[in-house]
Amino acid sequence: MIRFVVALGLLAGTALPTFAAEKIVVFAAASMKDVIDTAAEKFKAENGSEVTASYASSSVLAKQIEAGAPAGIFISADLDWMDYVQERKLIDNDSRAVIAGNALVIAGAKDAKPAEAAEILKAGRFSMGDPSNVPAGKYGKAALEKLGIWGDVSANAVFAENVRVALQYVSRGEVNAGIVYASDRAQVPELTEVYRFPASSHAPILYPAALVGTPDENAKAFLAFLRSDAGQAIIADKGFVPAADAK
Repeated sequence: MIRFVVALGLLAGTALPTFAAEKIVVFAAASMKDVIDTAAEKFKAENGSEVTASYASSSVLAKQIEAGAPAGIFISADLDWMDYVQERKLIDNDSRAVIAGNALVIAGAKDAKPAEAAEILKAGRFSMGDPSNVPAGKYGKAALEKLGIWGDVSANAVFAENVRVALQYVSRGEVNAGIVYASDRAQVPELTEVYRFPASSHAPILYPAALVGTPDENAKAFLAFLRSDAGQAIIADKGFVPAADAK
């Protein structure tokens, strides 16, 4: 599978790449990488259509779409950035639907012991998405504020450009722990879940998806696949909450 990353230079007006008509271009939140990679392989085997994907923070992808990047499908890690592109009339509103949910956890080293969030995060540096623009960071900060410990632990926070980078910091031992999605932690067996935030501590973690611009038949088919039983089985297998159970 071919992947590309749309350069941030798009925002400065640089030329956009072109793609063969049969390719389906998906802009997806970084946390969806394992899902889309697997779904793309299965979809190509069954339909013959190739999916190319760009993974980044939802905020970055939304701004790239606004700048004219050639996405066929946008999958956001929160409702706000999908609202952003919808308000600018950049998506097909009728195609918008939640395809998955998630949970927020603290990941630590393999031998780390479960503990309360305050104990873990006060012990040293921890990573999280940048709360100013990364959905996982916004959820994380909201949860810590709800628990009443943000003021006590914020000085230890190392902000990352997306949740996958936050997870990498933990994997490399650069921080003691990281606030990430449960699905991300599940894909890294050398890390352990040491704390799971109560669902009541933050807004529901939902992944809306929509067609971008004028609906394309190939893109429609792939989005329908993600919403099908086969697509939802992949989503569940990768540690996400299927759409039917997402709240």
